[in-house]
Amino acid sequence: MARPSIDLDYLKARLADLLNTPSPTGYADEAVWLLCRELDRLGLDYELTRRGAVRVRLPGRDPKPARAVVAHVDTLGAQVKLVKDNGRLELVAIGHWSSRFAEGARATIFSEGGVFRGTILPLKASGHTFNEEVDTQPVSWRQVELRIDAVTHDRDATLALGVDVGDIVAIDPQPEFIDTGFIVSRHLDDKGGVAALLAALECMIREQRTPTVDTWWLFTIAEEVGLGASSVLIPDVAAMVTVDNGTTAPGQNSSEFGVTIAMADQTGPFDWHLSRKLVQLARDHDIPHQKDVFRYYRSDSASALESGADIRTALVTFGIDASHGYERIHESALVDVARLLVAYAESDVEIGRDAQAVGGPRGFTHQPPIDLSEEQASGT
Repeated sequence: MARPSIDLDYLKARLADLLNTPSPTGYADEAVWLLCRELDRLGLDYELTRRGAVRVRLPGRDPKPARAVVAHVDTLGAQVKLVKDNGRLELVAIGHWSSRFAEGARATIFSEGGVFRGTILPLKASGHTFNEEVDTQPVSWRQVELRIDAVTHDRDATLALGVDVGDIVAIDPQPEFIDTGFIVSRHLDDKGGVAALLAALECMIREQRTPTVDTWWLFTIAEEVGLGASSVLIPDVAAMVTVDNGTTAPGQNSSEFGVTIAMADQTGPFDWHLSRKLVQLARDHDIPHQKDVFRYYRSDSASALESGADIRTALVTFGIDASHGYERIHESALVDVARLLVAYAESDVEIGRDAQAVGGPRGFTHQPPIDLSEEQASGT
């Protein structure tokens, strides 16, 4: 078929909707509802797990070996650890991120007493009071506090508002879509990935494209705390491509442009065959790309394998500058990711044996360089 036409305006609109819907891990229901309404609009059938992970099946010409692509809806955030004597809130992080990037953030507290706004500040927030100590204060979550925009000067007054230990705190994304194509916002990890999945789905429906085999589009709700795709897969899925952010930083080969195909992360190498298939698809379809290895990174792929799924996994990413901090991406990378997902869904099945959960050696893969005997070459 012709090159897929990814609707950039659609992609950016979905991303904006997602960014403006708070969804820190543990408080992602409204983002799930947003996603469900969009899937309804696209005319797709879908299923929800008990906790809200979503799976959509796009029927293929054959049912097996089924494939999956996955992105996560949940984001970083915080939770109330303690209501302090001064009425302010001590926080703990949801997900792994530094309090350095929380300082100055506007935030929303979701409590039994209602929804409150506030600002996360260092304990020594005023140079007029603390002078040079504002530059020497250590960096940790114990060194910041959330100032609530309500009349509360002590612990009892805050508790009387209905704010208490365990309340979820969502960090304002403050998204900017810039004419240069850059998108600057918190939580682009992984709402950019969710938007890319939706754009690929929308393209396949609009252009009446049929996957080679059944392809499941998965949206998880607890990746930032390590759970991710641990409970959303079905047994027929033999291979899964995770879409998440790639870290553009010194010492990394990732880029804010094109697709970065990760060959390994902290959990080890991704599937040799699936990763190289994605690289070849990018070459065949003229999708700009590069490879990278991440030392301090894990994704939905890791949670799927750790939960016992016997599947091939790979990771494709859009480059994020300052991931888990003040994030920036380029819209063209999201389009390239969506194009690669369409190419993957339409690609041939090279490993037919993957349709079976277990079996004998016939059809099992090789890795070059190999020196086959005549008997091995004939499969006998």
